[in-house]
Amino acid sequence: MAEDNGPVTVTVSDEPLAATAAPLIDKLVADQAASKLAAQDPTLWGPDAEPEASIRLSWTTLHKSSRPLIGEIEALREELQSEGVDRVVLAGMGGSSLAPEVITASEGAPLTVLDTTDPGQVADALAGDLQRTVIVVSSKSGGTVETDSHRRIFAKAFAEAGIDAAARIVVVTDPGSPLAKLAEDEGYRKVFLADPHVGGRYSALTAFGLVPAGLAGADVARLLDQAAAAAQVLGADDVQNPALRLAAAWSAAHADGAEKVVLADTGSGIKGFPDWAEQLIAESTGKQGTGLLPVAVEGPEAPGFGDAGQDATAVAIGPVVETAKIATAGPLGAQFLLWEFATALAGKLLGINPFDQPDVEAAKKAARELLDNPAALEGGETPSTVDGAVQVFAPAGVSGDGTLTDVLKEFLATAPEHGYLAVQAYLDRLDDASAALLRPELARRSGLQTTFGWGPRFLHSTGQYHKGGHQNGVFLQITGTPEQDLEVPDRPYTLGKLQHAQALGDGKVLTGHGRPVLRLHLTDRAAGLAQLVRAIQEAGG
Repeated sequence: MAEDNGPVTVTVSDEPLAATAAPLIDKLVADQAASKLAAQDPTLWGPDAEPEASIRLSWTTLHKSSRPLIGEIEALREELQSEGVDRVVLAGMGGSSLAPEVITASEGAPLTVLDTTDPGQVADALAGDLQRTVIVVSSKSGGTVETDSHRRIFAKAFAEAGIDAAARIVVVTDPGSPLAKLAEDEGYRKVFLADPHVGGRYSALTAFGLVPAGLAGADVARLLDQAAAAAQVLGADDVQNPALRLAAAWSAAHADGAEKVVLADTGSGIKGFPDWAEQLIAESTGKQGTGLLPVAVEGPEAPGFGDAGQDATAVAIGPVVETAKIATAGPLGAQFLLWEFATALAGKLLGINPFDQPDVEAAKKAARELLDNPAALEGGETPSTVDGAVQVFAPAGVSGDGTLTDVLKEFLATAPEHGYLAVQAYLDRLDDASAALLRPELARRSGLQTTFGWGPRFLHSTGQYHKGGHQNGVFLQITGTPEQDLEVPDRPYTLGKLQHAQALGDGKVLTGHGRPVLRLHLTDRAAGLAQLVRAIQEAGG
């Protein structure tokens, strides 16, 4: 972990960028933007954003308002442990899973995260010792289809194992949500009601971040202490305020054509922070044809970071490195608050509302329509070509009738200058983990800034930017035939069908935006991934 009590800092080591950002910092200071944000002033982003902002700003004081949760979490953890229940599974998507995953990974606290519809990955979680398991069902709206499916599957598994399911289900949700009512009706073990005036991507220090992490054994009180120590600095109208410096640097770079922000950990001691920041930045800023595209990479030596072109700004999380233009440092609780403040302030500078997500619902709607039309999912598609274990579904403008290498070359050529490539893997994040190697391979050989997302997890993260941000992306979808499927109790679909519908639905929406989508379906996942890596190497050769 990072230093517990160290200060939160932002270093802009690129002198031209620092000079360009300076007037923006002065403007934010003159506008009293930091103190107004800390005071939850909803007028900062203009009249159009005010109605949404007025119900989305409670995150600025969570270091105080979340304190009562600490005792409740600890009491429940002790109760469960006294019953021999010490395995925590989290069912949640986007803001309900990303922060707890960072917190527990950084502290070495064991947490099984289900933010997937892959039947193999869910089956692996079910195969754990159910006698020792509690599942935290976490959904702000209470209607998230993935999370509801996980709840149904685990409730049935508990019952079949002779375990009282209600005693093993803990809920985190907003007051008055359908999930809150269900939990009351079913008598679930405990319901934590989160602050409804906090959006999902700003919810790291609410019950959504703290409950699963605390039950898993993380020291969540320390996180609040770290955030409290940073809050006074981040709310100050001062040119040295690190949130102002970060927001201004991002915005100045964006104005100069660098709309991508490449994120690499440089030894912060915080594990997985770029994945959390990815949702925060993409969903907050990627709208109205503008925004910042976060590109989470493997480290400072990864393709896309040290060799970033004029369309991208390299940001180090941790110690300053020579290849980064910006670096942020500080303990995790302070970094959460820093990046939230900076993102909200960048929204002001970009002229957008950082608290809505107008394009997220489109992919969900398209997936629902496909689930309601089973014929469209079963046998309704014909591949452009088949190469070994890979079925190719080529977009318009790509012939799709050559080898996999030929198709990839032609597809990558559709990317505009200074565009980006998004790799979207609807696979098992654990058993198919090697798919993540595709990102650096493609980035190295294409020269494009390249993102990687596990589907459908990224739909609750970068999915907003893909439709609402700069329209210069090309999209590589990777789907795969599962070795086994799982029924979703009392629902007319399996997890495999839901996963397939989510991929096709999002692809349909992206195509409707005029973006090229190449889908590669792996009939044998391991063989298909190996084949794909070889084809990428040949395509870039």
